[in-house]
Amino acid sequence: MLCLRSRRSDIPISTLTTTKTLIRMVTAAIFCASVFCFAQDQPQTTTPQTNQTQADNNSTVTIPAGTQLAMVLTHPVESRDIHRGDDIYAQIISPVNSSNQMVIPPGVLVQGRVERLVQNHDRGEIHLQAMSITFPDGYVAPVAGPIVLEGNEGYTIKDVSPRRGIAAFILPAAGAGIGALIGHSVGRSGSQTITTLPPGCVGAPPYCLSTTTPVFGTKGKDAIIGAGIGAAVGAVASLTVVFGSHHFFMDVGSPVDLTLDRPLTLQQGEVD
Repeated sequence: MLCLRSRRSDIPISTLTTTKTLIRMVTAAIFCASVFCFAQDQPQTTTPQTNQTQADNNSTVTIPAGTQLAMVLTHPVESRDIHRGDDIYAQIISPVNSSNQMVIPPGVLVQGRVERLVQNHDRGEIHLQAMSITFPDGYVAPVAGPIVLEGNEGYTIKDVSPRRGIAAFILPAAGAGIGALIGHSVGRSGSQTITTLPPGCVGAPPYCLSTTTPVFGTKGKDAIIGAGIGAAVGAVASLTVVFGSHHFFMDVGSPVDLTLDRPLTLQQGEVD
């Protein structure tokens, strides 16, 4: 015991302290490495909340066929200037519901690619190749064509070309002028007096009394009548020219309706 103590007492204190520090560092490193390896061996788990979020993002909501979307045009549509492949723009003004929830809010923008424009009596029809619905957060839902946007009564205006407009203005005046010329040409040129004898009367007065009747010219009267008839004919021709145009115009704010002919599927997460 005395010998052992004498050897221990010969070791400097600084050396003993350094040795203890190294032992502690090595022990801590081994412990940390063991914890890290244990953590790596544990299976990865996902919280129920994360699973629910992923399920919501993958689920969809369907708007059934036959649903009507009420919209208004945000840009004017003029059939004379819009051609196949051009874009038209509108905005949904009424909420669209499905399964007791609102899936498309008012104010959502709509963009469509034109196939052709047709006027059906006093309604304008916009036939689209395809359409897209853009939500406020940037989510875009494509809608496959063909699609028909139907305008409401009273919002489709006949679009008359400049040449047709000039013709519609000239025709009544031209008809009046031609009618006046015809009436003047067939009217009597001047006034005259016609003397007639009673039936069966022969011989000179005082046995037979003649009747004198003045007859005035009718050229002015016939010209007026002809002008009226010609103007009426010209007006009918003018209406034919105007309403014979196949072009129409729908201004900004004109209501248009879309009836889905097939179901429309949207992402539930985007709808939420």
